[in-house]
Amino acid sequence: MKLGYARVSTNDQKLETQIELLKSAGAEAIYQEKFTGTTTDRPEFKKLIHLLQRDDCLIVTKSDRFARNTREALEIIQQLFECGINVHILNMGIIDNTPTGQLIFTMFSAFAQFERDMIVSRTNEGKRYAKLNDKNFKEGRPQKFSEEQIQFAYELKQQGMTYKMIERKTGISIATQKRRFMEINKKIDKDYGNVII
Repeated sequence: MKLGYARVSTNDQKLETQIELLKSAGAEAIYQEKFTGTTTDRPEFKKLIHLLQRDDCLIVTKSDRFARNTREALEIIQQLFECGINVHILNMGIIDNTPTGQLIFTMFSAFAQFERDMIVSRTNEGKRYAKLNDKNFKEGRPQKFSEEQIQFAYELKQQGMTYKMIERKTGISIATQKRRFMEINKKIDKDYGNVII
């Protein structure tokens, strides 16, 4: 049996292209998920691995779809080889359990790892440059609510409204309120601590 595996790193990315390629390669069933390659929590991949049997074939579009790095990729491939399972990586070909097959896989995996490392390196360089040259640069996701909206919610809390009431009035979740109000309180404590009495 030929089983395919498709993965993208974020919910915004689409799986359709990978799925079409896997179908074209003869995948009879396709397991898919949206998980970053840096996490080990990939439930669909784990389910697929347990379903594969001797003489089955695992099909993926690229080696970095099922492994975080070269070492992990080689470990997975080795485990599959030992169970008599073939691996078809579409941008590399069918990797078989021969010295030549393992050499080819090791070389391609190393290049894939190098490419990922270069992307991370360029991203970090871009962040460093932005921190030095853009006073408005903030790392991480942009805040969903403006400082004014949070300040308004904070004032409502000071007036005696409950978190639930504020959530209904402003749309700001209770968890966000607590986190952002704590930040405001810390800033107030810090500023107050700097006041000379």
